[in-house]
Amino acid sequence: MKEKARISTKSLVLMGLLTAIIAVFACTPIGSIPIGPLVITLNVIPVAIAAIALGPIGGAAMGAVFGFFSFLQCIDIGVPSAMGIFTFDISPWMTFVQRFVPRVLDGFLVGCIFRLVSKITDAKISCFITGFCTALLNTIFFMSALVLLFGNNDSFVEKYMTDENGKAKSAVIYVLTSISLNAVFEMIAATIVAGAVGFALIKAKLISVPVKNTDAERNS
Repeated sequence: MKEKARISTKSLVLMGLLTAIIAVFACTPIGSIPIGPLVITLNVIPVAIAAIALGPIGGAAMGAVFGFFSFLQCIDIGVPSAMGIFTFDISPWMTFVQRFVPRVLDGFLVGCIFRLVSKITDAKISCFITGFCTALLNTIFFMSALVLLFGNNDSFVEKYMTDENGKAKSAVIYVLTSISLNAVFEMIAATIVAGAVGFALIKAKLISVPVKNTDAERNS
């Protein structure tokens, strides 16, 4: 059954709030938590919450907001991204695509994941799974787009894809070595925070979840 798009005041308020949170995360150090040598970014959390509360379209919209602010960091607006500034000098257009498209795709897919999983298991588990998948897919899509768009550029390869012996790394090795403990901690943070917030919104009846298949069969 096709879902009918419906814009409500509640949805707009939530989107506005989550947009403001992403803006604060992107433009201030609040969105980056240093733990020893690691830095955990929190920007994926509002995307996960939007996917839980508003479905695939809401997740994609919030992913677009995340991607837009991520691109602004490449032109020294907000908290600068050293890699983003470097790739922007190579190609502003490819940098925008690499920063924007993966986040939109991530938000849309995790919205679909939440809808699917919530029909199989309970809402609480679905929220935590969605939080985890948001951080995981964001990392996979972001790194894959980076290699796809810049992996053949000599300057990028020399700076980021060369080992200590001066030998160029393969795309697979580069992606695997780049997905460090930072990504693991981001997945943990997104799982806990997005899961807890999403479940709280459901318990407060501020958002609804799809009916489980077993429940639907029982009521049919």
